[in-house]
Amino acid sequence: MNFLKKLALFSLIVGLLVGALQFYTDNELVHTHVWWLFGFMVIVTALTFYISRLGVSYDADNFQLYYFGSMGFRMILSIALIFIYVFMFSESELQFVLNFFVLYFLFTGFEIYSLLANFAPQLKKQDEV
Repeated sequence: MNFLKKLALFSLIVGLLVGALQFYTDNELVHTHVWWLFGFMVIVTALTFYISRLGVSYDADNFQLYYFGSMGFRMILSIALIFIYVFMFSESELQFVLNFFVLYFLFTGFEIYSLLANFAPQLKKQDEV
């Protein structure tokens, strides 16, 4: 199964959990803008995986460089999003940030798992040569 299918399945599962939390807690645990955060995380995860994959296809010896570059890109976008929200809106800032980091760590964990599953055999073959 390729990465986009796995991302779609993972996003569906996380989306159902977020929807259930929002339905049953009535925005006590989940921020009202959680779906914007969710969409942001899906797009950024796909983009950072693409950057890492592109880097490995050009130069597999420097996989770490491309991976950490994509993680830095993710971090900069994430910090910018949090700062924009905190300065533009003053409602439920702590709830927004907590929801953001839960989604951030879920999608980062998914991306790390996917990268290791996809690229570890490919990188191991190059070490043997």
